[in-house]
Amino acid sequence: LGPETRILFHRQIAERVRKIAPFLRLDADPYPVITKEGRIVWILDAYTVSEHVPYSQPTRGIGNYIRNPVKITVDAYHGTVRFYLVEPEEPVIRAYARAFPGIFQPLAAMPEDLRAHIRYPQDLFAIQARMYAAFHMRDPQVFYNKEDLWTIPARKAEGREAEMDPYYTIMRLPGETGEEFILLLPFTPVRRDNMIAWLAARSDGAHYGKLMLFDFPKGKLVFGPRQIEARIDQAAVISPQISLWSQAGSQVIRGSLLAIPIEESLLYVQPLYLAAERGRLPE
Repeated sequence: LGPETRILFHRQIAERVRKIAPFLRLDADPYPVITKEGRIVWILDAYTVSEHVPYSQPTRGIGNYIRNPVKITVDAYHGTVRFYLVEPEEPVIRAYARAFPGIFQPLAAMPEDLRAHIRYPQDLFAIQARMYAAFHMRDPQVFYNKEDLWTIPARKAEGREAEMDPYYTIMRLPGETGEEFILLLPFTPVRRDNMIAWLAARSDGAHYGKLMLFDFPKGKLVFGPRQIEARIDQAAVISPQISLWSQAGSQVIRGSLLAIPIEESLLYVQPLYLAAERGRLPE
């Protein structure tokens, strides 16, 4: 879906959900699922947040506590809203469940064809990644001096640099026998552009909710997103073509740069979209 359509859907879905459970914070990215009967059902992640947890690092607009104990489904045809608990023992949602009996159902009550499509939420993962960029340091002295501080790589977006977004992909994690649906985000050292590690959140089956970190050897150069984009700009075949497309009447839009691990190497992929100045329908 385009951004305007997605915003409209999110507003409509959020309005229905807030009428039932105004105490939940909603994820910004609802996604549609087609059931085995051919119906369309929207799935939305919901968070419990707080500003009253001691000794915790706060996040702007959230507070210093966030969990994702609820999955919400909204039928696209008749608008029925259902709430399912993925963390029934989470203390805040447990209190709400006692205060409003009958609203929340166990996750096992969700139809199996929908349960197969639940995914780790992107907003929560982005917050966790920002925190882990500092809190991966276990040595107190190293942490105090910020000697091994990481950051989320920047990427070009509409002529300016912006923080790279986590992205979903299907891949086989190291040590696993089959592919799975994961959420992925790389890290780079502060003030350096090489990739130092990447963090993955798993979504399939019994692995749902597990985070895995993979470190790259510090003595080996692994290109980060900014270095790869620089190589794209310097490529003798690609760069002239982008310049040709970017002339009057059209604009090149760079999609998110993906770093996809394949065995012991990385495959970098960046989609390019061409949009006319009038009509702006990217292809």
